[in-house]
Amino acid sequence: MHFDKDTYIKLLIHILSKCYNRPQIGKTMLCTILYFIDFNYYEIYGTLLTKETYIKSKKGIKPKHFLEITRELIEKKKLFLRKEPYYNRIIHRYYLTIIPQAKFAERELEIIDLSIEKLINHNASSIAKYTRTDPPFNAANLGEEIDCRYVFSRKKEYSLRKIKLKNK
Repeated sequence: MHFDKDTYIKLLIHILSKCYNRPQIGKTMLCTILYFIDFNYYEIYGTLLTKETYIKSKKGIKPKHFLEITRELIEKKKLFLRKEPYYNRIIHRYYLTIIPQAKFAERELEIIDLSIEKLINHNASSIAKYTRTDPPFNAANLGEEIDCRYVFSRKKEYSLRKIKLKNK
């Protein structure tokens, strides 16, 4: 699989545009939402939307290209980063400086928006707890790539296969 940088950028911008008014959406949440979108897409269509590589880390999920892409978008003045207090922590919040123009196919958008909807009310702590029981995450050791094929072992609360999708 070859990383799809353009789709990754479009997806990141789309997530930020959908979550702009949520104070808990920091770096941890963004990385986890990206992971679930890609893995949910794989569960339904057999391929990762962005073809990103996700690594299991002590803090949760680490997308291989996240820092590179966010730095590039900051340099191009499409994003800016602020470190903000959130309860007893400091979170890294990304803000768009552009109006999103990206278009996705209907079937892509359906998975993307369902995934965001399912996760939007979490914060970094609760999403970390939720992620720890997802089979692909569980199967990997710290520092290892998370294997998307384990999505087929998911229980009902994680799986999108049981949901009637409009565009499947």
